[in-house]
Amino acid sequence: MISNFRNMLVACAVSSAMLLGACATTEEPKPAPAPAPAPAPKPAPKPEPKPEPKPKPEPEKKAKPEFLNIEQKIELQGMPFAKAELTADNKAELEKFMAAMRKATKAREAVAISAVVVTGHTDRIGSLKYNMGLSERRAVVVKDMLVSQGVDQKVIFWEGKAFKQPIPVTKFCDNKMKRKQLIECLSPNRRVTVEVVGRAVSLAKPKPKVEPKVEPKVEPGKPEPKAKPAAKP
Repeated sequence: MISNFRNMLVACAVSSAMLLGACATTEEPKPAPAPAPAPAPKPAPKPEPKPEPKPKPEPEKKAKPEFLNIEQKIELQGMPFAKAELTADNKAELEKFMAAMRKATKAREAVAISAVVVTGHTDRIGSLKYNMGLSERRAVVVKDMLVSQGVDQKVIFWEGKAFKQPIPVTKFCDNKMKRKQLIECLSPNRRVTVEVVGRAVSLAKPKPKVEPKVEPKVEPGKPEPKAKPAAKP
């Protein structure tokens, strides 16, 4: 009986062990722990802002040049009697006159010639027809000299006036004089007049602009403000 009971206990123990083993094998495995999340990447450093380029200074606006109107005149007097020739003095005077036009001064730049008027004259000895031709030839001689000095012949206008425009002082030359004396007395009338018209850039400094004074407005019905008395010395 005892042995049978022992066998029953052993059998029960074996059965229990088998049941436990079966339970252990049928138990679902636990899921593996989730991997730790990867660290978030560090944000890239922001690029330092580049300094804004300085604006280029605007070029100074050049003031428009002011022009001067130039008018100059010279009388080449004392030409030889009955000849269309320039004396040595006449040539030197004309060269000096034109050189002054081309040279800049403190007040202006060189003159740009726009027109030249050349007028020939004679004394009153002889006929009008003869003297008209002589005065024209004298004008042409001067015109040719101006062209040789670089003046554009397109801007040169010439004419003859014969004895129609005498120098005032020669009115005292009496026709009763001896011929040689009369010719000498009328010498200033034997001439060529040269008139030059042109423009030149002014070199004078522009005057500063004066802003007008703004007077305070006085409302109607209010007395005008009195001026402050001057401080005592």
